[in-house]
Amino acid sequence: MGCKVEASSLTMVGLAAPFFHPAVRQRRVVRFGATSQRKVNMPNRCRATSFRLRLSVCLAAFLVPAGPALAQAVQPGEALQDAKLYFTAPLRWDGRDWLEFGGTLVALGIAHEFDDDVRDHFAGGSSDALDGRDPHSSDDALPFAVLLAGTWALAGLQDVPDGWRELGSMLEASAFTVVSGEVLKYTLGRQRPNETTDPDQWFDDGDSFPSLHTGLAFAIGTVFAESGDDKYRWLRRAVGYGVAGATGYLRLEHNQHWASDVLAGAALGLTTAQFTMNRRNGDARQASLSIQPAAGGGVMLGFAIPLH
Repeated sequence: MGCKVEASSLTMVGLAAPFFHPAVRQRRVVRFGATSQRKVNMPNRCRATSFRLRLSVCLAAFLVPAGPALAQAVQPGEALQDAKLYFTAPLRWDGRDWLEFGGTLVALGIAHEFDDDVRDHFAGGSSDALDGRDPHSSDDALPFAVLLAGTWALAGLQDVPDGWRELGSMLEASAFTVVSGEVLKYTLGRQRPNETTDPDQWFDDGDSFPSLHTGLAFAIGTVFAESGDDKYRWLRRAVGYGVAGATGYLRLEHNQHWASDVLAGAALGLTTAQFTMNRRNGDARQASLSIQPAAGGGVMLGFAIPLH
């Protein structure tokens, strides 16, 4: 069909780690004259790992056909071929793909410059800011989990090819996002903002970068937004991107991720969803994320997608 199947941007974002590392980049002076604090809560790490393990097992179960209905959404042979193409995509990138990847790294670099400012805005001087806990993990995952479950239920009720194709794209995008996100987390080892006040704590047994909640929300939300009948496109986009954006905001508000973690998760989920839709539909709309300085200080996150 001539469709473009290359995944983009975040599958190779690990190359950008040295750009953020303090050994090769000078950061601003410590804030408020105080040294960076760090406090790691190992039970929280275990809970976070347990959550991701359960999520990975569930996604793996989704990809194993449980009957004729689910087999319409995910074909094992097709899923394996898609996985091969997804994880080897950088080998086939052209100049435009590398330009988009470079633009993603620049956007992440800009966001990283404001990581401590965003943390201070949400966490401030709270005594609980370094408690190392994540009591909102399940609550923050609920919106996109409901969106996925609702799509699955509707596909079962309607029992039409388009519905199963949409569900299959969601499941595949979610699985690829989880695998990519976990590899990046444990490769880069960044400490979370509830464990340290220093956003430059990379390669330090952390699991902050990227935000997997945000990645999954954008993977599922993008497929939901760009699938189905154009008659309800505005409503689908409002719900899909609304759920995705709200999830990213909640992870910042709950002091679980740096701003650059959330942006990286959004880019990972968005590009992965585009890949799966390109593979299954051949006509997925190309969306893009951008970040730029805002008037009066701070940064502005932009999202663009063709309307036709």
